[in-house]
Formats: sequence, C-alpha cells, structure tokens
Amino acid sequence: MPYLLLIETSTTLCSVGICKDGELLFSQELNDVYAHAENLGKFIEQCLERADITTSDLGAIAIGSGPGSYTGLRIGVSTAKGLAYATGVPLIAVSTMETMAAQPELAGFDGLLVPMIDARRMEVYTAVFNAAGERIKQTEALILDESSFGDYLAEEKMAFIGDGAAKFEALIGEHPNASFFPGVYPSVAGMVANATLAYQKRQFEDVAYYEPFYLKDFVATTPKKRV
Repeated sequence: MPYLLLIETSTTLCSVGICKDGELLFSQELNDVYAHAENLGKFIEQCLERADITTSDLGAIAIGSGPGSYTGLRIGVSTAKGLAYATGVPLIAVSTMETMAAQPELAGFDGLLVPMIDARRMEVYTAVFNAAGERIKQTEALILDESSFGDYLAEEKMAFIGDGAAKFEALIGEHPNASFFPGVYPSVAGMVANATLAYQKRQFEDVAYYEPFYLKDFVATTPKKRV
C-alpha cells in the first residue's frame, strides 16, 4: 500500500496528513477561517518532509469532497487537482460527512451519528449514519427547528457533531437521547479508512473534470457599509 496524501478544507479546519497501510503517520492542522490559503501548501510540504517522501512517492491524493465552506472547498480541491495533475497520481474524493462521522473521538458511541456543518442562520449541512458508519439519511441542507430529528430521538441515542451542533443544542436543550460534540471537526484522522478503501477499489476521480460537492450554489453577500 503506497503513501496517500489527505487534504480536508471543507470547514474552518485546514487539515493535512499522510497515511500508509491504513494508518495516519503525520498530520498538520489549524482551525482558523483564514487558514486555508495561508497554510495549506505549507502543511503539505511539512507532512511530506516528516514522512521523508516527495509527491512522486504518493499513490494518490485524497480530498474532502464537501459539503461545506465554498471558499475552503475551492482552495482544497484546486490544490489537490493541481498536485494530481502535475504528478500523475490519481485523485480520491472522500465525503466530508463520512469523515466527520469517523472521527476518533466518536469511536465506541452506540447510536446514530449526525454531522452538522454550519451553513449560516439556522441552516446546517447534515446527514445521518449508524454506529457502523453506514449512511442512513442522505446529505441535505436543513433548516433546524425544535422538531428536527424528532422521530430518531424518540427511539435512539444520537451524537450531533460539528460546529452546526451548537445551533441544535440551543434549540432543544437537554435531551436524554442527544449528545453534542460541537468541537469535533473533519480532521484527516477520519479520512484514513475511506481513502484507503477507495484506493484499494480504484475509485478515482477524473482530475480534469472533478468538482467538489457544494450542495448549494454560492451566494455572494455585500459587506455592510461602515458608518
């Protein structure tokens, strides 16, 4: 099994790592809304140096496919595509929802896993996975209210994960079947298994035409004028 370069920039977390044989060897990450453009290239170089390899030693480059921040996804995917094109190594896309549900902090949780990425106001990007990591509800842009996930919560324990989880916690408060993990982000630690499996199955993207999963069209906002 060759080295895989992992890149995840779908949220405010800029996360880069190197894995081999299903094990994360090195990673560099910073949780900052401005981290991607300033640090992504530097983090890639640092991880390659720590592994004592170059891009020519890579078997593939895995990128977080979204949904999430339009800017973060654009920067991460353009960087991954540029490296893949220049080196001739294949490109792998890993769902950001799957990466969040596979974070090490959640290992052993016996219930449903619900990643939530903040999408402004009361909206989140979300999906639902079972404890085995199998998707049971497709990714969607959801406007939260007090009744969201009510049918699930009536019967099962649920872990709400990511920066969007705080919105839902504020809505429903304490609930016997709800646990909240707003500080869990899509670190590359959660990409390893899915990226490795995709490589083994030769599930590669067309580098020339690949686009991330934005889920919603980008809408530019006009900054408020200073008075």
